[in-house]
Amino acid sequence: MSTTILQERTDDGKLILTLNRPHAMNCMNFEMIESLESIVRESNYDMSIRLILVKGADPPEGKKPSFSAGADLIERLTLSEDQVRRFIGTVRNTMITVENSRVPTIAVINGYAFGGGTELALACDLRIASTEALMGLTETSLAVIPGGGGTQRLSRIIGIAKAKELIYTARRIDAVTALKIGLVNKVSDPKHLMNDALELAGEITRNGPVAVQQAKFALNYGSECSIGVALHIESKAYEIIIPTEDRMEALKAFAEKRKPEFKGR
Repeated sequence: MSTTILQERTDDGKLILTLNRPHAMNCMNFEMIESLESIVRESNYDMSIRLILVKGADPPEGKKPSFSAGADLIERLTLSEDQVRRFIGTVRNTMITVENSRVPTIAVINGYAFGGGTELALACDLRIASTEALMGLTETSLAVIPGGGGTQRLSRIIGIAKAKELIYTARRIDAVTALKIGLVNKVSDPKHLMNDALELAGEITRNGPVAVQQAKFALNYGSECSIGVALHIESKAYEIIIPTEDRMEALKAFAEKRKPEFKGR
């Protein structure tokens, strides 16, 4: 079992994944990225999981915190051109797996998030950042481009003109700027970051699991279509919810003036 990704489960269905290479600023090597893809893919078959949070391991004493500073450039120096192609393909597929996860995902950005680190955050549904966070798709400063979906996801989240500016310049931006341009959903004090992320996660996991999953499906796939096609996607997603036990439980709980107890069925 890889130690580059740590897993923690909570009683209410949250899966917390920690990028665990703190002495290397949680940079992504082959082992880490392959482990992340495998864990998220397998989580799709575990119906007890309702949400995934991704965070970076705490730094060694005296070092700045990192979510992930991107690809491991020390490892990259040892790779042949064919191995680099394989690595980039693996990163791209991992980000797709994260983006298409059955459940919502939250990136908890506790520090530096450069290159692949920002791409991982973009692949998540929501992003919450520490006031100490710095983010950026910095690849052009290394004479390459974002290869894990960054050129496409950033432009869809913040708009193409701003995405071009940030990618062309390889600019690093702080958390306040990221919030202003819509790159992150919330900024928190470092001491409260994880608690705030868990609170946000709790707001989601208290709701009907199947409904949340179908909402994600409709949003992800509908946003890529014309409005006419997207409305059909929404309609089909709604049809899946109608026969669920959770929908009837919600109606009964409302009538009985109590909180519903959702089972994900």
